[in-house]
Amino acid sequence: MLDITKDIQSLTTFRRRSGDFMKHLKKSKRPVVLTVKGKAEAIVQDAGAYQRLLDIAARADADEGIRQGLEQSKQGQGRDAEEFFADFEAAHGISNEDHAPRTAGSFQPL
Repeated sequence: MLDITKDIQSLTTFRRRSGDFMKHLKKSKRPVVLTVKGKAEAIVQDAGAYQRLLDIAARADADEGIRQGLEQSKQGQGRDAEEFFADFEAAHGISNEDHAPRTAGSFQPL
């Protein structure tokens, strides 16, 4: 959550006290809004906190893809995996001799 008393600062203050800001960013894990002439212009954030944000966004994107796939399946859209692979192999010139057959339980560990 943004704390407007601590997390909104002028760019000039940030330039003058960048070391203090870096310590604050690492400790609080919250972004700081930097202003120019009273208007928000940039946001700075600790690298670890930013990576967590990217990870959350990636998971949300994957979850949405799965949700859409399940919805399409419920609506009868999509096609059988065997049909897809047969078409894919034909389109890319892959013959059945290039790989072992795909059957349930045919995986043999090394």
